[in-house]
Amino acid sequence: MRRRRAGIASVLLIAAVTAGCGGGAAVSDLGVVVKGAKGATVPVELHPGQRFSLAVPDNRSAGDSWTLEALPDATVASFISKEARREDAQGVTYFVFNAKRPGATTIRLHDCWRCGGATTPPTEESRLRSGEAIFDLTVSPR
Repeated sequence: MRRRRAGIASVLLIAAVTAGCGGGAAVSDLGVVVKGAKGATVPVELHPGQRFSLAVPDNRSAGDSWTLEALPDATVASFISKEARREDAQGVTYFVFNAKRPGATTIRLHDCWRCGGATTPPTEESRLRSGEAIFDLTVSPR
């Protein structure tokens, strides 16, 4: 009976940990946060080993839907996760990465406004309100 209770307790503990108790976010450390926006190109300078997040304003109820257009050069940075959070009554989406080796790459985030899961805007208004935030990443040696 004791073994069974210990087994059940272990299963419950694992379920609680994997469910992300305490906020539901997969990543608690966003690292260096770099803010961007539709229509903007932002330079990002980091060193190998630094965690960083590219942050974009996200109003899902209005129709925003941000995606990572393509993975960056894997020798320069690795993608960890996409995190949606609320800050100061505003939605923010974070794309979390680790800087790896010296080099440069461009990371493009695309907001397909009111696309409803499609990858191209379905209407003229959607096309006009969609756009991308561009981040020019340089990882420099220490």
